[in-house]
Amino acid sequence: MYFLSGWPRRLLCPLRSSERPFLIEPSAQRFYLAVLSETQISIWFSRPSVLIVSYIESGKAAAQFGFYQLVEWKPDDSMIAVTAANGYVLLFDIIGGSDEKCLYEPVYPKGARVKVTPAYKEEQCAPALTLEMKKPIDLEAPISCLQTLQEDLLVATADGYLHMLHWDSVSNGRRAVNLCTIPFSLDLQSSRGGPCLDLNGVHIREMEYCATLDGFAVVFNDGRLGFITPTANRLATDQLQGVWAADVSDGTCVAVNNKYRLMAFGCASGSVLVYMIDSSTGSMQLSHKLELTPKHYPDIWNKTGAVKMVRWSPDCSVVMVTWDCGGLSLWSVFGAHLICTLGEDFSCHSDGTKKEPLKISSMSWGVEGYHLWVICSTDGAEGDEKLQQTGILQFQFIKSSNQEQVLLHGEDRLYLTCGDPTQAHSVSDKSPSRDSGSPVHRPSASTPLSQGLSTLLGHKHWQVVQIHSTYLETNWPIRCSSLCRSAVLVMLLYNKYEQNMTVTGGLTWWDDFVVVACYNFIDRQEELRLYVRTSNLDNVFASVTKLQADTLLLNVFRNVVILFRADCSICLYSIERRHDSPNPSVSVELLQEVSMSRYIPHPGLVVSVTLTSVRTETGITLKAPQQACSAESILLNLAGQLIMLQRDRSGPQVREKDTPANQTKLLPFCPPVVLAQCVENVWTTCRSNRKKRHLMEALWLSCGEAGMKVWLPLFPRDHRKPHSFLSRRIMLPFHINIYPLTVLFEDALILGASNETAVFDGTGSSSLEALFPFCTVERTSQIYLHHILRQLLVRNLGEQALMLAQSCATLPYFPHVLELMVHVVLEEEATSREPIPDPLLPTVAKFVTEFPLFLQTIVHCARKTEYALWNYLFAAVGNPKDLFEECLMAQDLDTAASYLIILQNMEVPAVSRQHATLLFNTALEQGKWDLCRHMIRFLKAIGSGESETPPSTPTTQEQSSTGGFEFFRNRSISLSQSADSIAGGKFNLQKALSVPSGPSSKGDSAENLYIDMMLWRHARHLLEQVRLRDLGCFSAQLGFELIGWLCRERTRVARIDDFVAALKCLHKDFLWPFPVIPACSISSPLKNGRCRPVLSSRLLKSQSADSLLNSDMDTTPPQVTTANHSWLDSLGEVSKELDSASSHGGPQTHEAFLSPLINKEFLHPQSQPIRAGAHLHGAGQ
Repeated sequence: MYFLSGWPRRLLCPLRSSERPFLIEPSAQRFYLAVLSETQISIWFSRPSVLIVSYIESGKAAAQFGFYQLVEWKPDDSMIAVTAANGYVLLFDIIGGSDEKCLYEPVYPKGARVKVTPAYKEEQCAPALTLEMKKPIDLEAPISCLQTLQEDLLVATADGYLHMLHWDSVSNGRRAVNLCTIPFSLDLQSSRGGPCLDLNGVHIREMEYCATLDGFAVVFNDGRLGFITPTANRLATDQLQGVWAADVSDGTCVAVNNKYRLMAFGCASGSVLVYMIDSSTGSMQLSHKLELTPKHYPDIWNKTGAVKMVRWSPDCSVVMVTWDCGGLSLWSVFGAHLICTLGEDFSCHSDGTKKEPLKISSMSWGVEGYHLWVICSTDGAEGDEKLQQTGILQFQFIKSSNQEQVLLHGEDRLYLTCGDPTQAHSVSDKSPSRDSGSPVHRPSASTPLSQGLSTLLGHKHWQVVQIHSTYLETNWPIRCSSLCRSAVLVMLLYNKYEQNMTVTGGLTWWDDFVVVACYNFIDRQEELRLYVRTSNLDNVFASVTKLQADTLLLNVFRNVVILFRADCSICLYSIERRHDSPNPSVSVELLQEVSMSRYIPHPGLVVSVTLTSVRTETGITLKAPQQACSAESILLNLAGQLIMLQRDRSGPQVREKDTPANQTKLLPFCPPVVLAQCVENVWTTCRSNRKKRHLMEALWLSCGEAGMKVWLPLFPRDHRKPHSFLSRRIMLPFHINIYPLTVLFEDALILGASNETAVFDGTGSSSLEALFPFCTVERTSQIYLHHILRQLLVRNLGEQALMLAQSCATLPYFPHVLELMVHVVLEEEATSREPIPDPLLPTVAKFVTEFPLFLQTIVHCARKTEYALWNYLFAAVGNPKDLFEECLMAQDLDTAASYLIILQNMEVPAVSRQHATLLFNTALEQGKWDLCRHMIRFLKAIGSGESETPPSTPTTQEQSSTGGFEFFRNRSISLSQSADSIAGGKFNLQKALSVPSGPSSKGDSAENLYIDMMLWRHARHLLEQVRLRDLGCFSAQLGFELIGWLCRERTRVARIDDFVAALKCLHKDFLWPFPVIPACSISSPLKNGRCRPVLSSRLLKSQSADSLLNSDMDTTPPQVTTANHSWLDSLGEVSKELDSASSHGGPQTHEAFLSPLINKEFLHPQSQPIRAGAHLHGAGQ
């Protein structure tokens, strides 16, 4: 696909003239361009873009012939024909200079190493040409158009005649055919009767020859459209017949597409009608329209004027259109809109003022479509008599390749997206090794480029690979490129290695080998070559296989190479790596040859050829069959018509183990079957993934204006026998917002690119910076899974949709897929003006409930949808009050808060307050402080909306105001929520229901009091359970006035009745260790009153903490105040005091020592501290 790049260039003519050019026409190979003005014809060279020669007509000759009007090239670029206003055809010979004479030559700096080849002058220098007029031909009538053939020139005149001229007008005369003698009908079948076209007084305004249709697409001066085809090789009256398009009378111009056999007719209405010729009847059938839509261009879509010019690109993949009012617009071959300069930044300055559209008088594509040469028209603002330098605008384009990854290439560089950024720099910055001019830029084999999703989507920067200038000088521009995991291969135009070969059929990768179909100039032989990646592109390291015919297309599937040849045959070759050679090499053997001449009228119509394992047989099961890894089918894109040839398994089958390996005979192919029409690109993969077989074994198609299509396999569930009525595959269409460049099969993503613009104000109003924005190409991606799921649900294939969705449930954006599916269906059905007999939204809602993200999906979709559509949504998915309660039971408070916003808009404030209170209490209990702060603000804001009565929530059955809460209370909660918390929830709800709603003037104070009551109640609950840590967090997070509240509650809930239990809860809450006495200073009394020292080793053993805490504690204030002791001094005193206490029999308190924890088990709140015989002293201090 094509993308604009940068600013256009302005090419100034070195010759000053008062005449402005009005027509530009390229040669057959587009290396030369003829620029025409009233009395002057100029020849420009493509690279460098310079003027070569200019021929100026004398005044006397101009008076005789008239002003120049049209120009046409001979196919071999040796002659050029110009028509004049007085009915003359002027033929010019293009004479080249001597071999030593060049107009422009490259100049290299001193010391530069330049490789001079025998064709140095031809390839690197602009030639010096001269124009020499031959004898003019007078047709005695004004000339309306002319068209070149191989050796003839077809000229249409205003008197209704077609003249056939020979390029060598001296040696051959001319023939003329009257249009009135050509029979025109709606189709070419003479047996059908129909109206004939009356051509009296009508002549051809514009025509163009289509080689693949073997005929002329014509536009008559009355606006009617037609197609003239000869019945024999010669153009004569009795050998011409024509068809015309019905109901069209405003045609203005025409352009034909030889690759896809299409005819694009511009109309006065501003649209372009693209016709095709029906193969069975020969009639003109409308394929599609190219027109601006009011959705994307509301200001200009019906103000463009008539279509002025239509131009197909050299590869026939895109078409450029311009109108009388100006502007450029680019479409793909089947109608996907890409670029338009009548909107967005192209039509406005940076300050928002409107620009005048660029009015174009002529345009033409350059070599390989990298440039668009444009001649602008003027309104006569400047005097015609003023000598000035005329300018030609040159728009630059970047093209894409059909690869497994996004790969763009300009005329001299590549834009890659594979791998991570660090590895990308090594690719673009590394200089070629050994072969300084090799166009293969390859990183180290030990660091292959990543294929992960993050590397493909994580950054938007392109990895730019600049092609070496040495190659560009002799082989400009890039024709195509191929990408593998660890290297990039570039093929240049007429790429020759030492002037002995040229690539004809393209190139690709197989493992570490470059596969090239080329023509050997020395041997005059078509060859298939394989170069190893680790060596230079040298024939010494190549494996060469001679071919029988010219190769046009090339592709690889696993270990098989498929070739499409110029004789309309397909050849399959096997590739096998050799292990008997010290250097890497391969062996290539012919496997099978299939003739397609019966089905392909012209070899140039084949767009692509692919070998795949996709098939339509009835043996598809969920278990991968053995044949899934083999080449089962051939896919052929024939002029946009995708046809498939499958292996013929109708005959007797031979088991593989019964056949010797060297005698394996491949099955023949069945006759082709048409899969789809209007196909631009095809994607399939040779990889396999048993978990995602739906996506991996599908066939993906890009169909232009029709969007995309996927040929999806259908598998029986749980390995059951498939239904006889169920097809094995289904074609599903869907639309996307980007142009697809590649498909990521496992990731369910489509990657593409799009043009982005940036406006810069130039120094003057006529500068290019002021006229055009700067164009860049950005990487884009889009999710498509929701489209496929929806299409399956529409076709009652819910089981297949569920299997597909479950296989992709681990994708990071799968929740967004479900949300998109609900949103798209909701928007279409809720905004439909006509009643929908079978709505899809209930089915989609039921499908989404199969996934755990159902609640989040619904509320996210509702919050992103207009309020007017909520009734329709919740009528299908359920009452939002029930969904809110489901979120509370699942402990998903954030989602419940989102549903609360829904309820605020759909229910009366009292209902919102009820649910907000329940959510607020639950959030307080779980410590969701951010949510609590939001709920406080929410509850304060509810009071102002008391008088509002929004529409009631749609429901399928009548419920009381508390019916939903009864449902919630009766549900069992499986999470860590106790019965007390459920009871508390009931109490809070009933409390909320009992709060009266006062007038709006007292609303703020009532709401504040209501919120304070809930906060006080929660604080009491925390203090009752001695959860001081949670109480502190609660106070700090919500700004609760803790000190004043504790003072008011000192005689109530703050009062401690059980100090032991309170102390235990306090230690447990803050994860504090219990106080212990050093083991070495403790003696334990025995039952008989005698004392025995207890060793520290025995006291350090894990004992029960409950035995220590449950021992008798003396709550009497201490009578003895001990002094501070050191560890050594206390060794002797402790035993004495213990003995004394035991002998007196009175309870004595003893100071407890807090020793360092030496075991990790003391850090746990349920650890078992050392139990000592001493009582705890100062428990309340």
